[in-house]
Amino acid sequence: MTDDEVRSPAPGRARQSEIFRAGASGARPAVPTGWGALVAAAEGAMSADAWAYVAGSAGRESTAEANYDAFDAWRLVPRMLRDVSDRDLSVELFGRRHPTPLLASPIGVLELVDPDADLAIARAAGSLGITGIVSSQASHPMERIAALGAGPWWFQLYWSSEDALVESFVSRAEASGAEAIVVTLDTGMLGWRPRDLDRGFLPFIRGMGIAQYTSDPVFRELVARRMARPASGERPRVTPAAVRTLVEMTRRHPGGFRQNLRSGEPRVAVETFLDVFSRPSLAWSDLPFLRARTSLPIVLKGIQHPDDARRAVDAGVDGVMVSTHGGRQVDGAVGSLDVLPGVVEAVAGRVPVILDSGVRGGADVVRALALGATAVGVGRAWVYGLAIAGEDGARQVLRDLVAETDLTLGLAGHRAVAELIPDDVVRI
Repeated sequence: MTDDEVRSPAPGRARQSEIFRAGASGARPAVPTGWGALVAAAEGAMSADAWAYVAGSAGRESTAEANYDAFDAWRLVPRMLRDVSDRDLSVELFGRRHPTPLLASPIGVLELVDPDADLAIARAAGSLGITGIVSSQASHPMERIAALGAGPWWFQLYWSSEDALVESFVSRAEASGAEAIVVTLDTGMLGWRPRDLDRGFLPFIRGMGIAQYTSDPVFRELVARRMARPASGERPRVTPAAVRTLVEMTRRHPGGFRQNLRSGEPRVAVETFLDVFSRPSLAWSDLPFLRARTSLPIVLKGIQHPDDARRAVDAGVDGVMVSTHGGRQVDGAVGSLDVLPGVVEAVAGRVPVILDSGVRGGADVVRALALGATAVGVGRAWVYGLAIAGEDGARQVLRDLVAETDLTLGLAGHRAVAELIPDDVVRI
């Protein structure tokens, strides 16, 4: 099937037809098309450490369950006798018309799942016109991912404790062609994740998921200074003048800092990463720093309270992403869909609102859109496909999500995503 067919007005029927025709010859989908079977197959395909890291959430994992329960508490109200023979799934975001309302949410440490990691999902999402969000914790440098030319992408920023590193990451993303910066707000520190804790497993300590850092000139300077620092243990810093020099080097030679760490550096690099990974002190007053350093749209990821949504818009950001980090940070929190209507009301159409966390299928996508989401981020689902069948598995999961969204939209009586309104769902 060609990309044009996938982006046709009827991807749902096209995908169904493809599966059933192949089935007549004895072939079945490489990846299960239903959520329960997808999860089970992914668990069987992953190592125990990888499964715990990807599938696990904070505490009793009640927030992850709340994400799913929130969708199940809203039911679609189908309308009849409407001509839905042609359907339009497209949405507008930051001047780009996207053929579907889906975004590939950022997932770190994909090398746990597949050797091609971020390259695989970039190709899979790009082949469907789906914008991918490249993680700060990627397993490949952003320049290498961008060099594929697979499709549009945004960069997800974990705000480091080193402003110099934040500036360098953003500069590299802009120079490499990112179309937005997505700032994750809810990870000033890692949540309490029993599955990982019980296994004593944190991939970053093993040098996994830090390719954005080891490929960065500012980070490498921090590593070098740490190796050379006096026995007093004084924390190395990069001066503003050095930042300007290193950032300019990055702009001129965006691929020039991908070399492997030299002998003796890997352990120091890991320790440096652990020092600078996050900033628990991050506050609203820090946002102007980022705004002054990029002309790209800025999206704040992790917004859950209407007051925070209002404050984000007042601060001049360009979009908000309602997200619980898939339940991985705060146990006992509300589900993303539960807070979506309040955030949409608070934003009042001034910026796009993206829903992330808990999306399992096309019916979830349609419900989120009906409740006011401009677009919908999908994460674990395509990771499970990646684990089962690599790039083709991730692509199949995304295609199936698009197909089910298309069919659900039409069967609910709508010809376009733009037609969906809150009256199309009821809370039970």
